[in-house]
Amino acid sequence: MSAKRGIFVAPFDDLVEPSTVAELARSAEEREWDGFFLWDQIRYQPPVQAVADPWIALAAIACNTERLRIGPLVTPLARRRPQKVARETVTLDRLSGGRLTLGVGLGDDKNGEFEPFGDPADPRERARVLDQGLEQLGAFWAGDFQPQPVQRPRIPVWVAGRWPNRRPLRRAAQWDGFFPIDLGSPDDLAVFAGEIHELRQGRSEPFDLIAEIPPGGDPDPWEAAGATWVLTSIDAPPPLDEVRAAIEAGPR
Repeated sequence: MSAKRGIFVAPFDDLVEPSTVAELARSAEEREWDGFFLWDQIRYQPPVQAVADPWIALAAIACNTERLRIGPLVTPLARRRPQKVARETVTLDRLSGGRLTLGVGLGDDKNGEFEPFGDPADPRERARVLDQGLEQLGAFWAGDFQPQPVQRPRIPVWVAGRWPNRRPLRRAAQWDGFFPIDLGSPDDLAVFAGEIHELRQGRSEPFDLIAEIPPGGDPDPWEAAGATWVLTSIDAPPPLDEVRAAIEAGPR
């Protein structure tokens, strides 16, 4: 089966208005893309000046599309309260008719998104909070909170990690997908695909492996290496004309 294709952009500067992002997502749906995903940042280093909240932008996308899978890539749970994320994700899942995927990860503090706001900057502590937060989210979705998500058995969770770190890989194997960042080649992805297969022995649930390519990149080698999703990613800050061009080029 062919890998699904998505657009992956930061809601910065040219894309800071939710109406603009919603219009781009509608165009992507019309061009038969499969997904539209947004960065989740509080602030970002120069030359970026303006940053939008991805959750509000995703709500606008949900109301302006019918088929696209949507979600944040990635939300660092160390700077979010799990109970608030539970309410937001379920509401967005229901608003979109069950099209939300939650991307999570440790994040990093290079943009000053943690320590200046009183959140943990130490990577080990962020990892602990991430694992704890995922466990809490699972309980909230399973019925501790009402209403429950549209999707069953839960909203899909993609866990991010940086090559060649294996800890995120083991975390991801317990959920629904792995989004490796900073891969050098499809060969690197193939290594991860093999390790995921070993970690998930005996489990039959669907599992996604996500790859990024630049506009105009060839998705075929990544699909051959095991990717189930290949995202066309535009560097930050994303110029509006480049995003439009990537969408118009189509997914295939």
